[in-house]
Amino acid sequence: MRETYRKSVEKMPERPVAHRTLSDIAPEPLYTPEDLKDFCYEGKLGYPGEYPYTRGVYGSMYRSKLWTMRMFAGFGTAEQTNERFKKLLKAGQTGLSVAFDLPTLMGYDSDHPLSKGEVGKCGVAVSSLADMEILFDGINLEEVTTSMTINSPANAIWAMYLAAAKKKGYRWEKLGGTIQNDILKEFIAQKEFIFPPEPSVKLVIDTFEWGPKHVPKWNFISVSGYHIREAGSTAVQELAYTLADGFEYVEWALKRGLDIDEFAPRISFFFNAHNDFFEEICKFRAARRIWAKEMRHRYGAKNPQSWMLRTHAQTAGVSLTAQQPLINIARVAIQALAAVLGGTNSLHTDAYDEALALPTEESAKIALRTQQIIAYESGVTHTADPLGGSYYVEWLTDEMERQAMAIIEEIRRMGGVVRAIEEGYFLREIADASYRFQQEVERGERIIVGVNAFQDEGLQVPIQLIDPEVERVQAERLARVRRERDPEAVKQALAALRQAAKEGRNTMPYFVDCALAYCTLGEMMDELRAVYGVYEEPVLV
Repeated sequence: MRETYRKSVEKMPERPVAHRTLSDIAPEPLYTPEDLKDFCYEGKLGYPGEYPYTRGVYGSMYRSKLWTMRMFAGFGTAEQTNERFKKLLKAGQTGLSVAFDLPTLMGYDSDHPLSKGEVGKCGVAVSSLADMEILFDGINLEEVTTSMTINSPANAIWAMYLAAAKKKGYRWEKLGGTIQNDILKEFIAQKEFIFPPEPSVKLVIDTFEWGPKHVPKWNFISVSGYHIREAGSTAVQELAYTLADGFEYVEWALKRGLDIDEFAPRISFFFNAHNDFFEEICKFRAARRIWAKEMRHRYGAKNPQSWMLRTHAQTAGVSLTAQQPLINIARVAIQALAAVLGGTNSLHTDAYDEALALPTEESAKIALRTQQIIAYESGVTHTADPLGGSYYVEWLTDEMERQAMAIIEEIRRMGGVVRAIEEGYFLREIADASYRFQQEVERGERIIVGVNAFQDEGLQVPIQLIDPEVERVQAERLARVRRERDPEAVKQALAALRQAAKEGRNTMPYFVDCALAYCTLGEMMDELRAVYGVYEEPVLV
């Protein structure tokens, strides 16, 4: 083979581009059985639905049940987002995914001075149970699963959701969904933290302890590599850092004395689906195998449900270009196909205009239709793991597993994820990877269509802007909530939450009480700010 290839390139030289994956893995020109000569089918692959789950967590995969199709929705007021939810459900979406605005993500009410100019801009504004009730008005919460992208104030927002369900008569044991609740990746990449790392992780473990007893079908964390990748990491770094975060949460939960087989089945994951087609497929396969091995052999989980890595995926927002936005439809389709061939359990497809603004109703529908074409027209759902056994796919899955485990072991030697955050490890590594990629783009070694090659003016597309009137509507609603609620109930609920935080008790029951008393998000977070303090990221030199 190599001699044949040598002769071929003598006549026709290789193109002068980077023949390397986005993780800087250099594949051979061709793969043969020689590259898998020591490959163990049972140990590396097995069958879908069986350990080590490389080929998927369910035996029949998409022949029995398609992935959950979600579209990220959230903008302006709760009324506006509720209307978008209903339109997406009517268009065939099978699960809701809520984006919150920046003040909500940072634990501030919509009328706080720091919220000015940001209310409703990048997601829906939710400041109290009143907003949550409107957000899901007319939607059966026992029939639709809901994913909420919220981290630092996750306990409070989840409590509001549960309180809204309770007031409508829905049974918590029937509710399904996910809160992201992954504070470690905030310190690593997205930077929407409030409290220092240790009390922040403590709040996450409160949901691990409380969740399985009260909302058993709910995934109380979605360990998220997505934002790590969006910050500029490679696929291998995303894989390694995400799993390292997951293992860190497991270790904190075990230190609290929790039973691993009680909480581990409700841990879910969230990965990026980027442009490098085969690398993305192999990333999902390697993730399931690493998680299964470590949970079974390092942490001693006995329940096969604890070994299964179930994941949501979202196409890469960072790959979308403002130049020629309509060609983002092609990027999203390729990325979504990679996620499906990688065996994702849930999928969100970006809209083509998201590099410019929040998606319009039309662009969101096209993104959903992209998933439906893959599901119903492409034929890739007929068999589980259709690329399994490919010489290249199996070699690349092994190589990504090997490199990711080397990084995970390095983090363990440093003392774990929290210690690595404090030492600035992740910030440096991601910055270096992002810089290398940008240099390759600027040198023309990586072609970005419409950016450093094949440029033209492209078509102008309509964009959706948020009416600044949203701030007035939110301020009036908050004023009404504060005027009509029981002030003594509010005072008692907030005092109980602060005391529970001071004493190190589980905070979730107190968050629910606060939500039912119509305490605002800012009021709840202020109680914890008083106990835990506010984190300021150290300056690295």
